[in-house]
Amino acid sequence: QVQLAESGGGLVQAGGSLRLSCAASGRSFSSYVMAWFRQAPGKEREFVGHIRWSAGITSYADSAKGRFTISRDNAKNTVYLQMTSLKPEDTAVYYCAAAVLGGNYDTWGQGTQVTVSS
Repeated sequence: QVQLAESGGGLVQAGGSLRLSCAASGRSFSSYVMAWFRQAPGKEREFVGHIRWSAGITSYADSAKGRFTISRDNAKNTVYLQMTSLKPEDTAVYYCAAAVLGGNYDTWGQGTQVTVSS
């Protein structure tokens, strides 16, 4: 059974940094794309960025470019979202998701809350 578990959320001041983790278990993820999404109160879930697990190739939403970095640790089967220069508008529940390369994101974590105070 594939499982994803996010951690690392919390309260941070504007301009600060935070690193989220997504621990993946249940199978090999070498043929997967791992993504981060977020959902702010009253808004739809939005794509933040993703990484192709085997190649390490990343892609980001415009809102994340230059501030957020996605990486993975093969030995720990963990994906990270390093967030810097955080803004109050980054406040959201952040979710980790997995998709077979070319497929839909069909495995999701429970989410972790990030709150950025002004």
